Amino acid sequence: QVQLVESGGGSVQAGGSLRLSCAFSAYPYNKYCWGWFRQIPGKDREGVAAIDSYGQPTYAESVKGRFTISKDNDKNTLYLQMDSLKPDDTAAYHCAADREYGGSWCTVAVVGDLGNWGPGTQVTVSS
Repeated sequence: QVQLVESGGGSVQAGGSLRLSCAFSAYPYNKYCWGWFRQIPGKDREGVAAIDSYGQPTYAESVKGRFTISKDNDKNTLYLQMDSLKPDDTAAYHCAADREYGGSWCTVAVVGDLGNWGPGTQVTVSS
């Protein structure tokens, strides 16, 4: 099990940047799949980015080249650097994690299905 708490959301104009943080508590000797997904009311959740236990990132096509996922183990924090923000990026952003077993299944495609979610932080991008 892992506990997650997001921070860093806010309002920004199109073209601006935000850096989201996700403080986590996890067993240090276990392997985890980490990621970010976003949720818009009335729409399906959308995986944004994932990073596996070896540090390999994957991104949704809609954010590729604009967002960067990273993890600082010393600070027990997962980050999402968001640049060149667009109004379509407006959503509640959640970090997520789950134990990683077996092969390299940890990609952005599975982020929305990870078993542990944070409560979310709102990002609003105005034009």
